[in-house]
Amino acid sequence: MLAGAPGQNQLLCFWTCFVNSRIQVFSGMHLSKKCSVFKVVLSALLIVALLQLIYLSFLSRFHGKQQRYRYSELFGGSAAKKNAHPEKNTRKERLRYSLSTGGIFDNSGQYRVYKNLIKSDFTTNQKPGSHSNSDILTLATHTTINNLHHLESLLERWQNPLSVAIFAHGEDVKFATALVYALSFFCPHIQALVDFHLVCLSGETAGFPEQDQEHFVGLEDCASVFSRLETHRDKYQNYAISGNISYPNNLLRNVARGGTESSYILVIDIDMMPSADLHQQFLGMILRRPPANEEVFVLPAFEIRHARKIPSTKAELVQLYQVGEVRPFYEELCPRCQAPTNYSQWVNSHVRETGTLEVAYTLNWVDPWEPFYIGARIVPLYDENFKQYGFNRISQACELHVAGYRFSVLSSAFVVHRGFKIQGEFHAKKEEENKQNRVLFRSFKEGLKTKYPSSTRRC
Repeated sequence: MLAGAPGQNQLLCFWTCFVNSRIQVFSGMHLSKKCSVFKVVLSALLIVALLQLIYLSFLSRFHGKQQRYRYSELFGGSAAKKNAHPEKNTRKERLRYSLSTGGIFDNSGQYRVYKNLIKSDFTTNQKPGSHSNSDILTLATHTTINNLHHLESLLERWQNPLSVAIFAHGEDVKFATALVYALSFFCPHIQALVDFHLVCLSGETAGFPEQDQEHFVGLEDCASVFSRLETHRDKYQNYAISGNISYPNNLLRNVARGGTESSYILVIDIDMMPSADLHQQFLGMILRRPPANEEVFVLPAFEIRHARKIPSTKAELVQLYQVGEVRPFYEELCPRCQAPTNYSQWVNSHVRETGTLEVAYTLNWVDPWEPFYIGARIVPLYDENFKQYGFNRISQACELHVAGYRFSVLSSAFVVHRGFKIQGEFHAKKEEENKQNRVLFRSFKEGLKTKYPSSTRRC
């Protein structure tokens, strides 16, 4: 064995070298194959990436052309005039005409008013002196551009004629003009039912927005316009408008009221919501029960937690009210301002929905009640000297009282404000404005004695 070991060792060495050489050859062949596969995959990936870049470039150019066409279709251009629907060209020309008038000044000379800046199809097609069921009652509201996004849900609930007065200042005048036109252009339901009015400072003018293409890229349908409005959401805190500008809430209410020929008008803030089917129910009620002279119809006002869905019916509202998710409007800030509504009596009467609206009870006005109500178009206007925060609605309710009006509370109709009103969420000058308007309110009440000399009622 020992003598044969060298031969065996040589054989083993030879065998080991042979195997190793085969492994190296095989490994080289395998590595070569792997490299070839990698090159093929890499080439395929590069081709796919190149095709994607070409496709994205094409999409970008196509989207750019589409945007330019959309913009020219909206705001002008000879090609658009040739291709646009005649009805849309007419709408564009009506806007141009409204702007060309320069608007009118309000009584104070501080504000410029573009009444019926954009008319709805309902208003445009209405014949003078004619009235339809839809024209019996209009909802009138007011806002700045930062709260205009509420219009979508408000109109979805209301589904009838709506008059909106918008206050804009500075760059927002241009922005508001373009966005409300885009809303009327892209949103069929808004085009059909909403009239827009614009109010700005007397030293400012609104112009046709044909030179502002870069600000409106992406406006291609109704949803995109509301998305753009969302970017302006909560730009100001309540009435804290940039430049220390006063928000003329009562002027805006009167402008919105004056923008409709309806027999009756409901005036609310744009962040409030009426109960469902109110328009149809009110129409049915006044057909059964013609309103008395000097009578307004009160809708109890509530506020709801932000996370909660706005109730549609009284039954839904009462359920939320009983568990504290809904409470009387301004309960924390000014409980006396709504207490005369008598919420306990209203909540406990006619809880079951009958589908029939009626007067639950009638009240006389007491200070400082500021009810939301449906009134005939001939009720006294809001006093436009009141601006910003405080006494702007109380003053008007006070005048109704002195003028001899009675306040009939509706059985199942209501309005709801989105979110609880709480201390600390108002702008810094709220208390200062409230004090100033309190002084103005005293003077206003003295003026009512002269305006209604035969009335024995006082505020």
